[in-house]
Amino acid sequence: MVLVKDARRTATTIVVRSDSKSRISATKDPYLALMLRLFRSERTAAKARQFLSLVEERQKVGRPLRSEEWEEVMEELELSRSSFYSMRNKLLGAGMLSVSGGEYRISGVFSKDLYDMARWWWTAVCGYDAESL
Repeated sequence: MVLVKDARRTATTIVVRSDSKSRISATKDPYLALMLRLFRSERTAAKARQFLSLVEERQKVGRPLRSEEWEEVMEELELSRSSFYSMRNKLLGAGMLSVSGGEYRISGVFSKDLYDMARWWWTAVCGYDAESL
């Protein structure tokens, strides 16, 4: 039997919009707008934002959030165990979060992957100079 916390962390889907009015940087709450591109429900998006903010805050003060604190986090976010791990695994799959040595950390993999895709599209498909991106 596979436990929820041990579920396979796969890649995840993020919604990409071409409309310039939908740019995350143009919204009142860019963090929530980004989470809404990952999660279908506004409630889950808000909880994911809270979770990442908690990880970020703890990381900044040098007291990273430990993966063994999942029960406290789950209670604080008012999530069931399966909902917590589903959300967590989606954030891991997107490259926004990592777990290393039993500690949650904000990850830059998400940014690097998006940058790599944008750079490739800009140069290989559009034919523009990489420096003009």
